[in-house]
Amino acid sequence: MKHYLPLTALAILSFSATGYSQNRGGGGEGGPRTTENRPPASIGSFTQNFKKYDGFFNFYYDEKSGKVYLEIDKFGTDFLYFRSLVDGVGNGGPERGQASSVITRFTRVGPKIFLEQPISNYRAVNGNEDEKKAVENAFAKSILWGFTPAAVDGDKVLVDFTPFLVRDASGIGATIGTGRGNLGSAIAAGNRGGGGAAGGGYRLDDSRSAIYIDNTKNFPKNSEFEAVLTFTGGSAGGGFGRGGGVAADPTAVTFRMHQALIQLPDDKFKKRKFDPRSGFNQFSYYDFSAPITEPILKRFTARHRLEKKTPGAAMSEPVEPIVYYIDRGAPEPIKSALIEGGSWWNQAFEAAGYKNAFIVKELPKDADPMDMRYNVVNWVNRSGSPERAFSYGSSYIDPRTGEILKGVVTLGSDRHRQDYLIAEGLLQPYADGKPVSKAMEQMALARIRQLSAHEIGHTLGLYHNFTSSTHDRASVMDYPFPRFSMKADGTIDVSNAYAKGIGTWDKRAITWGYSDFPKGSDENAALDKIMKETLAQGHIFIPDIGGGVHPLSHQWDDGVNSVDQLTKLMTIRRHILDNFSEKAIREDAPMATLEEVLVPMYLLHRYQIEAVANSIGGLYFTHALKNDGETVTKMVEPAEQWRAIDGLIATISPDALALPEALIAKIPPRPVGYPSTVETFGGHTGVTFDPIGAAETATNATLGYLLDANRAARLIEFQSRNGEQPGFMPMVDKLLAATWKAPLEPGYKGELHILANNLTLKYLLQLAANTRAGENVRGEALLKIAELAEWMGGKASTSSPKQKAAMYFALSQIDEFKKNPDKFQPADALDMPPGAPIGMPSNEFEW
Repeated sequence: MKHYLPLTALAILSFSATGYSQNRGGGGEGGPRTTENRPPASIGSFTQNFKKYDGFFNFYYDEKSGKVYLEIDKFGTDFLYFRSLVDGVGNGGPERGQASSVITRFTRVGPKIFLEQPISNYRAVNGNEDEKKAVENAFAKSILWGFTPAAVDGDKVLVDFTPFLVRDASGIGATIGTGRGNLGSAIAAGNRGGGGAAGGGYRLDDSRSAIYIDNTKNFPKNSEFEAVLTFTGGSAGGGFGRGGGVAADPTAVTFRMHQALIQLPDDKFKKRKFDPRSGFNQFSYYDFSAPITEPILKRFTARHRLEKKTPGAAMSEPVEPIVYYIDRGAPEPIKSALIEGGSWWNQAFEAAGYKNAFIVKELPKDADPMDMRYNVVNWVNRSGSPERAFSYGSSYIDPRTGEILKGVVTLGSDRHRQDYLIAEGLLQPYADGKPVSKAMEQMALARIRQLSAHEIGHTLGLYHNFTSSTHDRASVMDYPFPRFSMKADGTIDVSNAYAKGIGTWDKRAITWGYSDFPKGSDENAALDKIMKETLAQGHIFIPDIGGGVHPLSHQWDDGVNSVDQLTKLMTIRRHILDNFSEKAIREDAPMATLEEVLVPMYLLHRYQIEAVANSIGGLYFTHALKNDGETVTKMVEPAEQWRAIDGLIATISPDALALPEALIAKIPPRPVGYPSTVETFGGHTGVTFDPIGAAETATNATLGYLLDANRAARLIEFQSRNGEQPGFMPMVDKLLAATWKAPLEPGYKGELHILANNLTLKYLLQLAANTRAGENVRGEALLKIAELAEWMGGKASTSSPKQKAAMYFALSQIDEFKKNPDKFQPADALDMPPGAPIGMPSNEFEW
């Protein structure tokens, strides 16, 4: 039987992950409780001994109790609630600068005061009041906190704001030590209140948490609060997370959390239509008042507010420039490089008709980077492997309009060390008795400039554009691979490793996104004209979605043609490996540390491999609009695909995989104090350096792309539609001809050949066993396995002992697969050391 709440009674239910409570309000009831016999005191009498802070919301601080009392005089008025971490754990979990923002309002229900988050994604923009009410009632709002008045003066109410501020507002406890720290994804978790047990084993300790009044301030348009939060739990045995050592005592981890109540901007921001070809992120909502002739989902462009002082002028200063501030904690010369690189965007705004519209400078000494009024670039120190530092750019927007209100860039400190390491391998500069070249430092700083521009670009509203490397470095929004060349004398030139200045695509994107058109102009027509010009210049916008499919879209690649670039790169790589020596490491460095510099040189081609693989079963496509004249889709020419297949197979040949014997002999087991890390190769030989293990990581990468299930399915599908396409089985035949069916060399290179053979079969077996792969893919993989087994059966008796042993093992694997294909799982290949100079791609662009 169903039970209903009586409609004659006011019933407000607040649901949480653990159930619901009626009028519970999250436990945030502060100040003296009222009773029917004792009404609340006046605000003046209650706060007479407190320090008052005048501003957007007046508040008071009681030094004796350490409590903050908020004076609420704006009921039903929307404002932005913003929160951000001042500190982090330094290991990729909760981090300094991570933040979230939502629209909220204060409401009164009887004696209770609620902080309410309304629904903003569902609207009736042009509907009448009844239509708007219908939409509002159709979706649940959220009450974030409940308060009981401590004092009342007419329409003004004073509440104890302390429990709301001193709580785990963003689910930090659940992410300490897990490597997860995205506050944007923790909004729901942050509404649970403080004091609960954390999923990560940490719990907020109220006795060691308090208001941090030194950074609690008030301004006319924003009220800023900060709290010291201490989480207890974990283990005293050396920290948590990769690298450990991120808290003085890992059983007590202390952060500062900044929270703010911020006046929303006026309603003069003009929304701009969204165009999937523009490179901008979209802001959207559902408009239930839209006529049936229009889409219900409305899409707009997320961007900063920018207007010309002189509307209609070809060039004008802005009414108010966009200003970004660089963290004072960034060391020199890094800080100057960050300022210089970020300032490149002014070139793009000049192309859009603005003078001095984009400014980058050092954060003033008395400014707070957590203040919502500042766009900031934070320099964040992390533990563990500094070379693997990651970075990301976030934008916090007005949920009503898509206006970007604050840009926050988080740059992992020592990111430049990865480029310095690459330069050490390329240049091998540590010759006895000679000064060390400045080229490495210059290359690292050039990358920092590009990185600053890249991450700030995200906060301006821009996506990645991974086709730009094929269009003369057209965008800082690409992931750049260092460009270098080999001189006639065999030395490597890195002077042009990274681009200098903003790209042509960036200028076109900013022109589309930020141009200010004269009054009376048809903005949509003007935007379409800009886009037509951009397309005519040959620019194509393909973001992350192009990975693995689009032949021109890939991260960390270079060159107009991926196959040609791979050939060039493999030639330089071979020269570097053949001449690699102790000149790659500093004076007095242990010889074993040669391996750290060798890793990026041995894997110098790893991203170009992936780029070349995009041509195999690849598809040219654009985000074309109807009738815009752009090519919608086009299969890659068969000849180009066969060139790509040949190029990839060449990377797993013994000649490509082999290291010089003289070099192998120079790498001893790791000494005390220099343990193996994720930055070094794995192996099967115990403590000794394993050159065949190093080859396994590289071979595994190539075969993983060649024999990918999705790529196999496309090869089959495309050949069914066009018989000239390569197809999957012909590609496998060519791969088997170069591996199993090719003559086996003796010695070290023969072992590398056997390695490639074994991994080739392993990937074919994995394809056949993959229940998520298409059945046509599994069938064709099975046929090739059966044919290979038949070939081995006829060859094994006449083969050399080495080859015979490899064949017997392969046949045993095939037999094991036949017995139980659903449970067959061949052993995993060795992991490749991390390679992306910046990581965490899923976090790099957040809203």
